[in-house]
Amino acid sequence: MEQQDTRIKIAVQKSGRLTEHSIELLVRCGLSYSKGRDQLICYGENMPVDILLVRDDDIPSLVQENTCDLGIVGINIIEECWLSFKDQGESTLFSQVTPLDYGHCRLSFAVPDEVTYTGPQSLEGMRIATTYPRIVSSYLEAQGINGTIVKFSGAVEIAPSLGKADLICDLVSSGETLRAHNLYEAETILESSAALIRTPIEATSQKAEWIQRLLQRIQGVLQVKESKYIMLHAPKSALEEIRALLPGSEAPTIIPLEGCDDKVAVHAVCKENVFWETLEELKEAGASSMLVIPVEKMLA
Repeated sequence: MEQQDTRIKIAVQKSGRLTEHSIELLVRCGLSYSKGRDQLICYGENMPVDILLVRDDDIPSLVQENTCDLGIVGINIIEECWLSFKDQGESTLFSQVTPLDYGHCRLSFAVPDEVTYTGPQSLEGMRIATTYPRIVSSYLEAQGINGTIVKFSGAVEIAPSLGKADLICDLVSSGETLRAHNLYEAETILESSAALIRTPIEATSQKAEWIQRLLQRIQGVLQVKESKYIMLHAPKSALEEIRALLPGSEAPTIIPLEGCDDKVAVHAVCKENVFWETLEELKEAGASSMLVIPVEKMLA
């Protein structure tokens, strides 16, 4: 029977903007899983990897305490947690491994439509509602601004209309929620996206091997996010021009064509998007029989 301490535990937001993408990322790394009755644990069936579905605010602490080996959480949560540990005089044990290139948003000040924002000086003496009091306090201190932080949980955007604050500092993606509450985005103080964190506490050799394998697979998935595999036929005389048109390709593979002396087959992984305009330019340069295929996995 498999020892429980050999299984890797990954903390993931149980509901929210990162949940679906985070689980999809792990599935693309080869994980098949089943959910427990409480729906809070996804048990890995083909890998010694379990997903714990928890509040995003709890993820850094779970990794810090080595309850979970890895966690997927927003940089905004990581930064707030780091500042919290610093304020309490505690050492931060967990480390950020890599950004994951999804869940992009920004932490921004937003003010009522009728208020004119002219820069950080406009925050002087203002009441600012936010879920990220330490990040906002750190920003105000760096700017030499005196303001009152109103810690707010949940729907921060309603604070001004309730008379609880003069403006807010909250996560923004599209800005639609702000507009619905007669607010506009005034200034960004932090760019955020999902990131992978891990405990630095040494794992057993078996567990460490699986963690390394999983991290390698995650990198492989991230590398091919926009990548396409393109195959085409090209006249030898136009080969240099066609090579230059392949977006993000370093070293295409050139293959002779049976019974054709003046053409070759070109295969390349393009690490940038291949648009219709790209194919049209390739065709004008003499390329033919073009085929573009999504890349699912890549291992260097």
